[in-house]
Amino acid sequence: MTGQNPKAPAGRNKEWEPARILKEYRRGVQFKNGLGKRGLYEQNRINERFFAGDQWHGAHCGEDRPLVRYNLLKRIGEYKMAVIGSSPLAVAYSADGVPNTLEVQREAKRRRDSIRSGSRTPEMTRDETLPGDEEISLVMSALSDYFRVTAERVKFDRLREEALRNAYCSGTGILYTWWDESIRTGLYADLSRSQPITGDIVCEVLDVENVYFGDPNSDDIQGQPYLLIAQRRSVRDLRREAARWGAGRDELERIVPDRDPACEPGACGSGELDLSEKTTVLTRMWKERAPDGSVRTVKAIRITSTGAVVRPEWELGIRLYPLAAFSWERRKGCAYGESEITYLIPNQIAVNRMLTASVWSAMMTGMPIMVVDGDVVPDRITNDPGQIIRIFGGGEPHQAVQYIHPPAVSSAFEGMTASLVNGTLTQAGANSVALGDVRPDNTSAIIAAREASTLPLQLIQSRFYGLCEDVARIWAEFWVMKYGDRALKLEDGDGVWYLPFRGERYRDLLISVRIDVGASTMWSESQSLQTLDNLFDRGVIDTLQYLSRLPKGTVPDITGLMQEIKKAPVAGQGPDKEESNRTAPSQPKDGGKRSSR
Repeated sequence: MTGQNPKAPAGRNKEWEPARILKEYRRGVQFKNGLGKRGLYEQNRINERFFAGDQWHGAHCGEDRPLVRYNLLKRIGEYKMAVIGSSPLAVAYSADGVPNTLEVQREAKRRRDSIRSGSRTPEMTRDETLPGDEEISLVMSALSDYFRVTAERVKFDRLREEALRNAYCSGTGILYTWWDESIRTGLYADLSRSQPITGDIVCEVLDVENVYFGDPNSDDIQGQPYLLIAQRRSVRDLRREAARWGAGRDELERIVPDRDPACEPGACGSGELDLSEKTTVLTRMWKERAPDGSVRTVKAIRITSTGAVVRPEWELGIRLYPLAAFSWERRKGCAYGESEITYLIPNQIAVNRMLTASVWSAMMTGMPIMVVDGDVVPDRITNDPGQIIRIFGGGEPHQAVQYIHPPAVSSAFEGMTASLVNGTLTQAGANSVALGDVRPDNTSAIIAAREASTLPLQLIQSRFYGLCEDVARIWAEFWVMKYGDRALKLEDGDGVWYLPFRGERYRDLLISVRIDVGASTMWSESQSLQTLDNLFDRGVIDTLQYLSRLPKGTVPDITGLMQEIKKAPVAGQGPDKEESNRTAPSQPKDGGKRSSR
């Protein structure tokens, strides 16, 4: 994790001395240890282990019998995460207080086309006056497209999935955005290409165990008095970073390895090697406010668990905390969410025990125990077919060799196991219809029942979209505050082009974010193809619209095929009709919209 490169202030603010920060850290650890019956750290380790399938850990049941596990938790979790995170998202930026009428949009589109074609030099980015309505509309539209470009660069889809999984297992998913000054953008500040432009945003998912809120009773991140981020980092890297920011020899020698169980989340985190030479580093963030209460900037300081200052107080250069979070299940008066796994573990343990007992009973019944009279049969007896058993002393065979017949398993026991499995799935909202474990005899009824089963997930899905909105708002803050004078890479139907951008011109705008949710990808490709075929047969869509919406991989080189269709006239159609098909507007995708400011 790297920060910006402004010079640190000359003096040290005594309010943020290492001793005070370490005290805040210990207070945060104490609060988390008091959550629930086992505390947040231990409970999340158990949840992660059960979700992964290690459900007999610490049971001490020996190795003499098979330990069966039927992982209900993973099946429920993967289904819910697929429903919540399967829909593609698009971001739309807008500026509050600025009109965006049809006339303004047409003028903004005309400017966009002229800049994209290169026929007009964008003097608007060099004008020192306040930006006009057309310029703001153009820039907001460009930022909406640039979000998609940035999301692909930072692998936002993977980050969303990781944050969603963390939220299901630990109750809270947190995504952190920071500025990496070493990133090469491929852009230059001069025409001679001698001054490269470096620096851009980087995102990572943080574990809730390593994030501490100044007010743990409030889940409003931007309203927190301060934030603490704990990390395990190499001593060598920390010493190098501290030397870069002017630390002396005494300060560098205080950076030594340590062990911190509170900063080792997950069942595998506690297995850190003793030779790893790592220590806990704390990054504290807080907002510096003006006398009128407005936020001037966010500041930070970085220290180790031994009190050594790795980096003195510095400014992040933004006005928002760069963290976005959402809770799987909210708890009143608590900033940290609750995991569904915590309260399903007893059911999972009961199912595993009952299935293990049932399998062991079946094995005992299928392979009964043999009792042999050693005085009558002195030879060793095996289960090999055709073995001859020699009997001495005149004993009867049926008396010398007998089998113990164990009692059969009660049918009520098996029924209780199946009932517990089905009941757990149903109560968790993952019934057979939702999981697809029914025969598709009546497709319409199945789809209706499936939609009804996903309705309770809308609240969690709404909170997840709130995380995406917060991330989009934080990215826009970085763009207007940190980008300076550079070009934005944009991609549309005409290819890749660059829009000149001066972030300082838009710092005073109140930028709002809207998340547009597309159609869910949970529907099968066969259903999508059937719908497209019906629309095409009825003439609702043309050939290009049909091909552009086919599932990926259906037609080889579909892009080349569409290019050939655009260039070649279609048989039986005149030029006017062909041109109208080329420019026909695409049908909007089904999906919901969610707005927030």
